[in-house]
Amino acid sequence: MMYGYGASWGSMYGLGAVFMVLVWALVILGVVALFHWLAQDKRGRSSDTALDILKERYARGELSSQEYNERKKILES
Repeated sequence: MMYGYGASWGSMYGLGAVFMVLVWALVILGVVALFHWLAQDKRGRSSDTALDILKERYARGELSSQEYNERKKILES
């Protein structure tokens, strides 16, 4: 009888160890994903320069070519 109880407890400890590894893996992946998201968010904000915004507005048709060229000269000087 004693061997039966020992075998079941042994498998429970093994299962608990597997779940513990999975929990820690999820925690580590969550932290890495958070840092990646924060770093990507900062890079996205800083890449929108005034010239980039001007090009986007021209591409959308909000500016004529004359307005685009005038504003581009101002920004580049």
